[in-house]
Amino acid sequence: MEQKRILIVDDERDLCDILSFNLRAAGYQTETACSAEEALQLRPEEFHLLLLDVMMPGMSGFELARRLKENEPTHHIPIIFLTAKDAEDDTLEGFALGADDYVTKPFSVREVTARVKAVLGRTQSPADANGDPTVYGTLAINVANMTACIDGDPIPLTHTEYELLKLLLEHRGKVFSRQQLLERVWPHDVIVTERTVDVNIARLRKKLNRYAACIVARTGFGYSFETKEV
Repeated sequence: MEQKRILIVDDERDLCDILSFNLRAAGYQTETACSAEEALQLRPEEFHLLLLDVMMPGMSGFELARRLKENEPTHHIPIIFLTAKDAEDDTLEGFALGADDYVTKPFSVREVTARVKAVLGRTQSPADANGDPTVYGTLAINVANMTACIDGDPIPLTHTEYELLKLLLEHRGKVFSRQQLLERVWPHDVIVTERTVDVNIARLRKKLNRYAACIVARTGFGYSFETKEV
C-alpha cells in the first residue's frame, strides 16, 4: 500500500522536526516547510494531508489554506490546523476554510498522530480503499470525458495511449503481457503485432514526463504501472 505523504508547515523548525520524526515512525512520509511560501514550492498537490500552522511570517496558514481550497489540484487535500490561537472565531474561520481538524498548541505528538490517522481514515477515497485508483500523485484520468492530465494540465494522448494508461493505472502493480494489452486496448478487427504495443508505450512515456518511469517493462512478461518517487 502506498505510504501517505504529509506536508508539515510551521515556522518553528524544532516543532517541524519533532512532528516529522514521530509521523515517520508511525509509517508516514513527511516533508517540512517553515513558511507558506516554501510549502507552495514543495508541490502540495502531491501530499495526502497538510499540517498547517496559522500564524506565520508572511502568508498566514489561513491564506495558504484559502489558496489551496480554491485550486482544483489541491482543493480535496485534507488540512489540520496547528495553532496557538484558540479563540472561537479563529476555530470557526479555520473550519469555514475547509479544515478537517484544528489542534491547539501546546499539544502532544501522540494527539497529533491520532488526529492525522483519523482524518486520513475518513477522507480516504474509494479508489484508495480498493487499490484501484485513476489518480496517482498529480497524474489523473477523467473517465467521463476520456482525458488525462498532469498538474491539472491536459496530456495530448491518442485514444490508444489513453486506453493503455487507463488500463495500467487502474490495475496498478499488475503486469499485462503484450498480448493481453492487444486484446484489451486494440479493436478485435484490427491486425497489429506485439511490436505495436512497444511503440505506443514509448510514445505514452514521452508524454508522461516525470511519471514515465512508473510504466515499467518486465522483460519476458510485459508492462505494469508501479509506484515510484517522482
